[in-house]
Amino acid sequence: VFAMNGFLRVATGLDIGLSTKCVAIPKEMGMCHKIGYSEMRLPNLMGHTSMAEVILKSTTWQHLVHTECHPHVRTFLCSLFAPICLDTFIHPCRSMCVAVRDSCAPVLRCHGHPWPASLDCDRFPGDEDMCLAPLTKDYKYLHKVLPKPTCQTCPAVEEFFTHKRVLEVFCDSNFAVKVKLSKKRTALEDQEYNIECQVEFTTQGSLLPYETQSMIQQWLLINEKCVERMNPTHRPMVYLLVGNIEEGIILVKQVYRWQRKDSQLTLATQKWRYHKCL
Repeated sequence: VFAMNGFLRVATGLDIGLSTKCVAIPKEMGMCHKIGYSEMRLPNLMGHTSMAEVILKSTTWQHLVHTECHPHVRTFLCSLFAPICLDTFIHPCRSMCVAVRDSCAPVLRCHGHPWPASLDCDRFPGDEDMCLAPLTKDYKYLHKVLPKPTCQTCPAVEEFFTHKRVLEVFCDSNFAVKVKLSKKRTALEDQEYNIECQVEFTTQGSLLPYETQSMIQQWLLINEKCVERMNPTHRPMVYLLVGNIEEGIILVKQVYRWQRKDSQLTLATQKWRYHKCL
């Protein structure tokens, strides 16, 4: 039983005939590992005929997958780039495409890209056909729905402040997270950021530290332009990100550069444990 069983709607599928072959999902396609199967059809549903083309085209989507812009983004993309090896091609349903597009298109726009014509949702079958459907609405009641980061205007990086002003900002905020950023080069010669989140202290409400960490990492991936502005050099830099959670959306309001000799931030974090907000 493969992991996608929960998504399948049963009806007639598209017969793939003898023109395709089963091949192992290559190691370069990290986004399609641990999805419940290890072999894919080639050519795939994007019309890619060689493994080199599949790897080249799919790796451009890995960044979007890491943002976790929708719970089904990995399933949706892998069903197209690395379709499971069955007797018929299983397309994603139109409803799955629409759900992923509506959540992830704003992230693509944030990076300067439109939702591509090759993923036009009208090309996918309706839910009455055999296709990968989104999980039922009950799913969100069984799983904790966490606040989501969104594309936002970059807050200025503050370098001059008093510890009293920082404490006032903490009082008006839901979270404060210490983040270490450093650049690294990927195999494709792109620049990527190595992100270390240390949840030093926060007024988290009901959020657990690892949840805050995960959400801040997603915010940094989605708002890459803000990260570039924060860290233009290759030297590791430490920042304090302070913000609010409003209507289920994470918004970073203030960014403080945490320099080694920065006594004001250190003082603010020490005093925060005993600080009473007005």
